[in-house]
Amino acid sequence: MTTFNFDPAHSAVEFSIKHLVISNIKGRFNDFDAKIEGDVNDLSTLKGEFAIKADSIDTRVEDRDGHLRSGDFLDVENYPEIKFEITHADNKSITGNLTIKDVTKEETFELNYEGKSKNPMNGAETVGFIVNGAIERDKYGVTFNQTLETGGVMIGKDIKFQVSLEFALED
Repeated sequence: MTTFNFDPAHSAVEFSIKHLVISNIKGRFNDFDAKIEGDVNDLSTLKGEFAIKADSIDTRVEDRDGHLRSGDFLDVENYPEIKFEITHADNKSITGNLTIKDVTKEETFELNYEGKSKNPMNGAETVGFIVNGAIERDKYGVTFNQTLETGGVMIGKDIKFQVSLEFALED
């Protein structure tokens, strides 16, 4: 079983959501951690968890970020972490229990193993993964919205995301 040493400096958690039915607002989380072990030659052996500090949300607009941290959205004072625990993986997908605001649902996302490379800076064998997916935010109690005069809603229900992760391998 190989231990994956998480490299936060070369990893990212980014998301987008529809705004006013006409555009996408993009953001990221700046503080997160991944603890994974398994065999990169057999992705079905992957086990572990991924945790995001909810208050690290960053959309480049301080007022909006403050609102997203409030009880209307993530309620970071009461629910400081977003967690994903792996229950199954294969060459194309990763399934696990996603917990947001103490609501846990099983979700399956697209998994891309990007391969292995030797890092010339430290000599470590390094692997990369990209996870793409979407979740319905209202399933997790993130329901704030407003109806527009045109009949649509201010904020879309689906949050699309991409998680890029790098790990140094250790046997």
